Amino acid sequence: MSPFLGELVGTALLIIFGSGVCAGVNLKKSYAANSGWIVITMGWGLAVAIAAYAVGQYSGAHLNPALTVALAISGDFPWDDVLMYVIAQVLGAMIGAAVVYLHYWPHWKETDDPSIKLGVFATSPAVPNVSANLLSEMIGTFVLVLGILAIGANRFADGLNPFIVGFLIIAIGLSLGGTTGYAINPARDFGPRLAHFLLPIPGKGPSNWSYAWVPIVGPLLGGALGSLVYKALFLGKTSAALWGVLIAAAAVLAGAGMMKGKGAGSAVAGRRSV
Repeated sequence: MSPFLGELVGTALLIIFGSGVCAGVNLKKSYAANSGWIVITMGWGLAVAIAAYAVGQYSGAHLNPALTVALAISGDFPWDDVLMYVIAQVLGAMIGAAVVYLHYWPHWKETDDPSIKLGVFATSPAVPNVSANLLSEMIGTFVLVLGILAIGANRFADGLNPFIVGFLIIAIGLSLGGTTGYAINPARDFGPRLAHFLLPIPGKGPSNWSYAWVPIVGPLLGGALGSLVYKALFLGKTSAALWGVLIAAAAVLAGAGMMKGKGAGSAVAGRRSV
């Protein structure tokens, strides 16, 4: 299996399990309906672990453009491969979302609220506020990338690392996910959101594109900071890139603050994640 196919298959599995648990919890007449936030966070944590186990040996199981770009910025991944990985991740996320759509075929008609249907595919803020939502995604992805690198520096029994990363995802969801649904992954949000836009989902409503940039830009900035701060604090390797990303993050947050909450999208009742 090539790295491209590995990232595509791995991200598809991630979304099948992740968006699948969101569908099960939120769509009407599902046996899992209303089972709650803890079920969703557990589902996403297991989704990441299973996807990583499936393709880690072929691609490293990034499954997330924010992680791929973060590793490239810190010098731990070749820039020449970044675009290939990102394309594979977005395509895989779209495929995974399409599988979830097909699996829950009769439940879309049974569910009246368009926002719940969108919540199966994409994230949105509980309280729309552009700068706060952006900061939440930055913090969540900062913790994700720094945590992955810290976990990788430890010695576990063979094959245990993906399982521990799954627990990291659960911890982020439980502690930090309540603000924006913790996309912390541009492909995880953009790919399924695009699938939502394209698929003939009955009564689906708009795809909330005005908010779509937040779970792209926030994770990219937060992930880059996570990798660079890890190198500076844990390895004693400070680079000019750290200051550049800090300045870029501050500028984006300042610009978002000037938007005064406009374009942040509406709150969605159906909850999601990674």
